Formats: sequence, structure tokens, C-alpha cells
Amino acid sequence: MTAAVRTVAPRRSAGLVFVVAVTAYVAAVFHRSSLGVTGVDAADRFHINAAALATFSVAQLAVYAAMQVPVGVLLDRFGSRRLLLAGGALMVAGQLCFAVATDVRLAVAARVLVGLGDAMTFISVLRIVAFWFPSRRNPLLVQLTGTIGQLGAVLGAVPLVALLHHAGWTPAFLTAAALGATVLLVVLVAVRDTPHAEHTTALAPDLATVRRQLADAWAQPGTRLGLWTHFVTQFSGSVFALLWGYPFLVQGQGFSPTAAAGLLTLMTVVTLVCGPVVAHLCARHPFHRSAVVFAITAGTAAVWAVVLAWPGRAPHGLLVALVVVLAVNGPGSVIGFDYARTFNPVHRIGSATGIVNVGGFVASILLILAVGVVLDLATPAGRSTPPLSAFRWAFAVQYLLWGLGAVQVLRYRNAARRRYAADAVRVSAATVGSPVT
Repeated sequence: MTAAVRTVAPRRSAGLVFVVAVTAYVAAVFHRSSLGVTGVDAADRFHINAAALATFSVAQLAVYAAMQVPVGVLLDRFGSRRLLLAGGALMVAGQLCFAVATDVRLAVAARVLVGLGDAMTFISVLRIVAFWFPSRRNPLLVQLTGTIGQLGAVLGAVPLVALLHHAGWTPAFLTAAALGATVLLVVLVAVRDTPHAEHTTALAPDLATVRRQLADAWAQPGTRLGLWTHFVTQFSGSVFALLWGYPFLVQGQGFSPTAAAGLLTLMTVVTLVCGPVVAHLCARHPFHRSAVVFAITAGTAAVWAVVLAWPGRAPHGLLVALVVVLAVNGPGSVIGFDYARTFNPVHRIGSATGIVNVGGFVASILLILAVGVVLDLATPAGRSTPPLSAFRWAFAVQYLLWGLGAVQVLRYRNAARRRYAADAVRVSAATVGSPVT
């Protein structure tokens, strides 16, 4: 793959590279979530209904999901630094387009650019963690990456809403683009792929090599377990934060825009607290990671059931409880990447991580579309905003996805355990860490 002159970097460089790489992910989450709290304003700006508004997020997430496997292959070929730079540039371009867009087609194209750049970011940071740090520290650092990245959602909530309402649409998104450009320059200066001086001489892999690499990653039951773990844990919190939580709180529950943004910010803060806790549980009980996954899923489904069944508008305390359980979804989905890491050798991490990352975003796309369609169908003719009953029917669609995901997690957990029991010696030699579930 590559020929390298191995020159050990100073120990403190690892921390610097990690901080800058995580900052790039924070910026990516900010760009990704910037539509969530501006959805109501976007509907007014572009004169569109709920289903049409959903196409903005769907376009962004569809590109993200579709690019995960290709980006994983590119990551194994070109390294993290180049993909972080390319991804950052694409997201800046997308925010610039979104800032000046008055036409729906240009706005959708802008979200596609954001999704394409976002697709290159998270798994690039995970590869940096794999190369710069010992494997025993990997679970905690991966969880911290996903958790700290949610600071981007904080920037995309109250500050962006305040700027949008104070300065207007174009200045708000031009500011977002400027923030992304600043982070891009820092990545250019500080990030390196490995703690060694590298000289890349490899040619692009041929199609047969790419297919073999992907087939090897997919053949590992742990990779598919990671995919379905990501699927079942991520979508509810992700869709709530990315698009439909803000309209649900403002239009359905009667919150003010500032209060709704504050509740989404609380969700992010709780995520920051829960991430290390989930990482500790997985590190301390590696044979029971799937139990953590099922607990998070069941808890989320249970609280949603109470919210949806509540007569009239839910009490504020109950909605706070909802955002708290949704906040754990993000750290729960990161467990999927730990499966990818422990079941695949380091040179295949990009491909395996790309496969895993498809799961949650496919589920999110399905839910975003379904919520938009159900809201339009359940909203009485002539009414400009959906009633609370429409939101209830729309969010009830989640239970279909939870049922499918839980069955698949159970299926591939059992397959992974059988594989590990049948060929423990070969698996231990081919993976980093202990592939336990």
C-alpha cells in the first residue's frame, strides 16, 4: 500500500493531532446540524411544506450514507489528512451556497455538498486514533471523538438561531462557512496521518483489490453487528436533532424558538456526559456491549411511548426526560465502530468503519422521509402547521425501525459469537483487540 520512512514523532504530537482532528469533526457536526434549528425558517424562505423540507436533510444524509463505503476505501488509500481537507472544503462550499440560495434546487445542492464533506470526516478521525494511539485506549478515544463532536450541535443550536434571527439568513450561513474555513486551515497545518514521516508511493488499488477488501470486511459478522448496532441506536436522536425535533417542540408542543433550541442544547450537553460513561461500560464489560445497545434502544422506545401517548401537550419535565434518553443514542451508536475495530485489522479499518456508518444514516433517512410524509398526510387541509396529533402519528413510525434493528443486532451478535468460538485463534491473530460482543 505505502512505503514509509518511519521516524517517530514526539509524544505530545499525538495529543495535538487528535485535538485538531476532533475539532474538524466538531465543525462537521455543526455544518450537519445547522439545518435542524433553521428548518422552520427554511420552510418560510423556500415556501415549501414538510415533505419538501425533508428532502434537504434526506439529500444531505443520502449522500453521507452512499459515500461511506467509497470513502472508507479512499481513506485506506489516501489517508486521513487528505480526506479531512477535501471534506472540509466541500462543507464550506455547501454552506456558502446555502447562504445565498433562494431556489430549492440550489439549496438541495448545497446540502449535498455538506453531506459529501461530512461523509469524509468522522471515519478519518477514527483512523487517526487507530494509528496514533495504543489499541487499549481506542474505545475511550473513539467514544470521546463522537461525544466531543456533539459540541458542533451546540454551536448549531442557540448561537446559530440567535445569529439567524438577529442578522438574517445569509449572514448566519456565511458565518458558518467562515468557521469551517478557519478549521480547515488548522487541519492543513497540524494533522498528519501517522506518527511517522511518510512517503506515499502506492498506486490506486485496482477494482479486484477494492472488492476483496470490502468482501473481507463484510465477511466479518462483527462488521455487520456494528452496522445494525449503529442502525438501531442512532436514528431517533439523530432525526430529532437534525430536523424534526425543533418543529415538534415549537409547532407541536408550543415551545418558543429559544426554548426549543435550549432543549436541543441540553441534549448535546447530556451526550457529552454520557459518552465517557458508555465507553467505560463497554471497556469494563466487553462481552456485554450488545446488552448496552439493547438497554439504550429499549429506554428510548419506552420514553417515546409515554410522550406520544400523553393526552395533550407533554409536561416539560417529560420532554426533558425525552431529550436525555435521546442524548444517549449518539454514544450508543459509537459502539458499532468498536465492533468494526475489534473484528478487522488496522489496514481495513476505513472500509469496515464505512460499512458500519451506513447503518444509522440509512435509518435516519427512512425516518426523516416517513415523518415528513405522515405530517403532510395528517395535517388538515388549509392548516399551515401540523397539529400535535400529526406529530404523534409521524414519530410512531420509529417502532418499525427499532423492531427491525433489534432483530438484526440479535442475529449478528449470535453469528459473531459462533464465529469467535469456532475460530478464536485465527480471529485473535487478525484483529486489534478482543472481538467480544
